[in-house]
Amino acid sequence: MPPAPIAPAATAKLLPSRVTPLKRLGELSLMDLESVLLLLDGQSVVDWRRLDFTSQEEAVRFLETNAFDPSNPADHARLEAVKDGAVDYLKRQFDFPIPRPLAKSTVLELLGTASTKGHRQLAACTILKAMHIIHHVEARELQYSLALSDQELFRLIEERVYRLVGQMLAEGLPITEFVGGRKRRDSIFTKLLSKREAHASAVYDKQRFRIVTRSKDDILPVLLYLTHNLFAFNYVVPGESINTVIHFRDDCERQPHLAQLARRLQATNELTFSDNRFSAEDYRIIHFVVDIPVRVPQPLLDAAPPEARALGSVIFGMCEFQIVDRETEEANEKGDASHASYKKRQREAVMRRLELGSTAKARTRRSPR
Repeated sequence: MPPAPIAPAATAKLLPSRVTPLKRLGELSLMDLESVLLLLDGQSVVDWRRLDFTSQEEAVRFLETNAFDPSNPADHARLEAVKDGAVDYLKRQFDFPIPRPLAKSTVLELLGTASTKGHRQLAACTILKAMHIIHHVEARELQYSLALSDQELFRLIEERVYRLVGQMLAEGLPITEFVGGRKRRDSIFTKLLSKREAHASAVYDKQRFRIVTRSKDDILPVLLYLTHNLFAFNYVVPGESINTVIHFRDDCERQPHLAQLARRLQATNELTFSDNRFSAEDYRIIHFVVDIPVRVPQPLLDAAPPEARALGSVIFGMCEFQIVDRETEEANEKGDASHASYKKRQREAVMRRLELGSTAKARTRRSPR
C-alpha cells in the first residue's frame, strides 16, 4: 500500500542516528532502483511522474541527504519558504490548481503524498519539482554572496566525502580502491584546449572522486549507499552521465526481485556514451556529475548580507564521480585504453590545434573518459 502523508510529529524520532547501511541487490526498493538509474542515465528528476517512498524514514533521509534537518526550526522554516515560493510561482505563472490542504502541507507531507496516487499526488509532485529548481537557484545566489573561494568549497566537500569513505573502508564495504583529488591547473588548461567549448564553465571535474568495487554486482549497492549518505540523487547533473559498464535492464532481469521492480520503472536505460574522441573504444566506466549540498559554516553565514541569509544555509559544489569494478578497472589500464595512452592522444590533439587551428583533425572515438 502507498504510504500516508508524513506527519510532522513523527519527524524527530525518525531522524536516522547513524549512516544508512549498505543494501544488497535483493533488498533494493523501487525508489532505490529509480535513484541509481537517474545517476546512470543522467536524466532530470523534473521529468519524473512520481516518488516511491515507502516509509516516513526514507523521506526524512532524503531531506537529510539534501542537507536539511527537518527537526531543526531554521531548516523547517527554510523548507516551508521554498514550498510557499513554489506554490506561489505555480499559481502566478500557470494558474495551476493546487488543493488548499496540499498548499498547507509540510514538505514531509508533500513527499508522502507524491508517493501515493491520484490528483493530489500529481499536484504534490509538481510542487516538489518547482521547489527543486527554486532551492537550487537560490542556493547559487547565496553562494555568490559569500566570501568563499572554490578551494574552500572543495575542502568542505572533501571533508564529507573522505569521512564517509573512511567509514565504508572501516566497515569492510565492497570497495577495493578510492582516489580523490582536484584537477591541476595545467590539466584544466589542456582539457579546455581540447574542447570545442573552450571556457572554464565547461569543466565539470575540477573536483573528482573514483571508487573501485570488488565486483560488478557491488556497483549498484555502492551507488545507492552514496545517494543515501553523501549526495541526493535529485541533484545529478542532467546530460553528464556515462555508463559503459552495466546493462541495466539485462542485469535486473537476472535477479527475480529486481526484474519485478524494473517493470515499474518510469525511465528506460541503455548504455550511454560520450563523444570524447580521446578515449579508446574498449574503455569502460560509470561516470556522473553531481551537485553536492554543503552546509555553510555559521561564521561565514553570519558575515553574509541579510538578504543572502534569508536564502538558507545550503550551497552546492559540483564534482565528478567515477565508479567501476576491479576487473574492468584492470582491463582499462592495459594498452590503448590506459590513462597514459588517453593523455598522450589528448596532448597530441591539443598541440595540433594550437599549431594549425581548425585545420587540425583529431581521431574520432566514441567512449567516455
